[in-house]
Amino acid sequence: MKFYRCVAGGLTLTLRVTPRAAREAVQGTMALPDGMALKVAVTAPADRGKANAAVCELLAQAFRVPTTAVSVVAGETDRRKVVRVAGEAAALARIAQQWMTS
Repeated sequence: MKFYRCVAGGLTLTLRVTPRAAREAVQGTMALPDGMALKVAVTAPADRGKANAAVCELLAQAFRVPTTAVSVVAGETDRRKVVRVAGEAAALARIAQQWMTS
């Protein structure tokens, strides 16, 4: 199973976010009861959208897209989130594939 899905105009990613981490990083994948998720750690607190903004910035850097191309579409107040990355889906999927673990 994958943590991402190609959609028209980009990708959607299922994330498991850790706010207030020691450092910001994409930490690989993990199994959830209903599928896979990409583990993301950010130093920002889960306060007034600060962690969500940090997640968007981190993923924008990782996918080499503008920050405005990344948005939280579900789970805004939850550690589990669905994020959309706008762009060419095949190119974004190649980048996402690097985080897949066996």
